[in-house]
Amino acid sequence: MAQQMELPVFLINIERAAARRRLIEQQAAELGITLERVAGVDGSLVPQADWADADVDLFRRRNGRPMMAGEYGCYQSHLNAFRQLADSGRPAALVIEDDVALSADLMQRALSILEVVPDDCVVKLVNHRTVAFRPLFTSARGDRVGFSRFGPQGSSACYLLTAKAAERLATGMRPQSLPLDSALERSWQHGVPIYTSEKNLIDFGALRNETLIASQADYRGLKLRGWKKMPTHLFRVGEALRRAAYTFF
Repeated sequence: MAQQMELPVFLINIERAAARRRLIEQQAAELGITLERVAGVDGSLVPQADWADADVDLFRRRNGRPMMAGEYGCYQSHLNAFRQLADSGRPAALVIEDDVALSADLMQRALSILEVVPDDCVVKLVNHRTVAFRPLFTSARGDRVGFSRFGPQGSSACYLLTAKAAERLATGMRPQSLPLDSALERSWQHGVPIYTSEKNLIDFGALRNETLIASQADYRGLKLRGWKKMPTHLFRVGEALRRAAYTFF
């Protein structure tokens, strides 16, 4: 059935990232891919006092640093994508960020994966790392899909999203207390199976290093030190155990 459906491609993009949008729209046009824009939230334009569905105190304890405006915007942007699919009446969509490099076979491989996975899941198609992969499904095109037993894997730049999953994530991932990448993978919390392809289906684009969230120096400068970071260490140990229990059994 998935092979016959027309899979929409949702592009998450904020207004000031015009160069990114032009570049990926050019790629898409050359490949015959139609993009539907999801209005991204520019966190730099939203005063912290106006942040909705964000638990900044819990975020600080879990991550060992304050939440940054770019992280808030990224999270809200993906929630917008969930709501957009849920409201559209369509069964699934491919969600991409504007710093990926599209490939000629992406749509066919994505549709083939949809054929073999449940209709209430997310499948991440690009990650920074996949450790101790546990295969569960293999598409007709040979892409293996399953769990990464260790994480977080990093990056939510490209993933398959089913409508049933979108409905549950739109409420189950609120309020924000983690970066989007980490929160999305927490199936044990929001109840939606989050699978991953064993190998990335696409690469990151030329503008990947021009981050709109924060630099590594920004992250380092905000980190808590010493005993103040103990709640973070304890949370991460607990998360590793919860992930292991979910993905191993």
